[in-house]
Amino acid sequence: MILLLGLATAAAAAPRQTDAGAYTRYELLAPGTHKFRIIYDITATTPGATAYYNPIRTGSIASDESVIDAATGKPLAFAEVSGDVAKAGGVTSATPDSHYIAVTLARPVPEGGGARIRIDKTYEDAKTYFADGDAIIFDRSLGIKRNMVVLPPGYRLASVNVPVQVLQQGDGRIAVSFWNAMPAPMPLRIRALPVAGPLAKGSSMAASLRERASQTREIVYYLQQPETHSFDLTHDYTEERAGVGAYVNVVRAGSTVSNPSARDLDTGAALTTELVRGAAITAIDPRETKVTPDTTAVVFRFPAVTAGTSRRIRIAETYTDPDRYRVVEGELVWHRAFGRPDNAVVLPAGWVLSNSTIPAAISLTPDGRTRLDFINPRPDEIDVAITARRAGAQ
Repeated sequence: MILLLGLATAAAAAPRQTDAGAYTRYELLAPGTHKFRIIYDITATTPGATAYYNPIRTGSIASDESVIDAATGKPLAFAEVSGDVAKAGGVTSATPDSHYIAVTLARPVPEGGGARIRIDKTYEDAKTYFADGDAIIFDRSLGIKRNMVVLPPGYRLASVNVPVQVLQQGDGRIAVSFWNAMPAPMPLRIRALPVAGPLAKGSSMAASLRERASQTREIVYYLQQPETHSFDLTHDYTEERAGVGAYVNVVRAGSTVSNPSARDLDTGAALTTELVRGAAITAIDPRETKVTPDTTAVVFRFPAVTAGTSRRIRIAETYTDPDRYRVVEGELVWHRAFGRPDNAVVLPAGWVLSNSTIPAAISLTPDGRTRLDFINPRPDEIDVAITARRAGAQ
């Protein structure tokens, strides 16, 4: 393990640690070992932070630890430290008897961006992973919202107590994946049984199946006053395909786009943008085949991704769309289909929410505007309609 020299001193005046984008993959190891591998993706978001602290859960014995910078794929220095060190580093909930993996980040966290890291570790925890006759049980409360659990080879699902995607891995192992949209940890319990003989590797549907919980696209719509039919948006996504150096954002029919901009969230660097039409869209991204001569797209360019690396990009645009955002008899009406798993809508100032057809978490922004957060764990779109009235209107 690599020691972090002077970590406690450097962290003495650190601001509160914040993070985002957490995703965990659990791989159950051989039955009887009580061990499971954890691959944990997280983004440190505290501006200027040079370290990140990941807790080691009480009751678990950690081993085989490693950490990489997700943007570059390069290893990062880390050490196991006490809760006192983590608390000085900004983890306000840390206690003296707790333990953390303290990671030295590749670069300070840029303002408004993040430092993406992947922590790989193995836990031994007999209370979480154990045998019950011929069956194996994985019983763990998961506070992270996006998770996958992979069974050991030669086991099939007998029961899962929460709705999950079931996805066979390329090597034949069976996995479950879910997105927890609730504010409380998910009390997950999986029971699996051995099968006679090995499971066939792969699936005839493998090419059309995607794990929903691992997807990293997030979008926020900031509604302007409805008489303008306009809204600003930010769209974050991670590009991992080697050789790709552009993102093509096709403008929906009926919408017009203005004020495009983008930046690399890993470095804070601004990116170049351009508008293209028709066949030029497909020339840049061959996957965009459903275009017409009138189709418009905004192209955001960045240095091409190399093998083993990735880029986290934020694009920003203003859309005007009279069909999907308008005023009807004095009432604000927003009606739009969301295909991504993580979507949010912020109402304009001075408007009071009256209806939302799809369940959403409701909060207030620092400037007092109403925000609705929609989590869609399904692979299809959700049809969202929102209405609001002016504050004080009868």
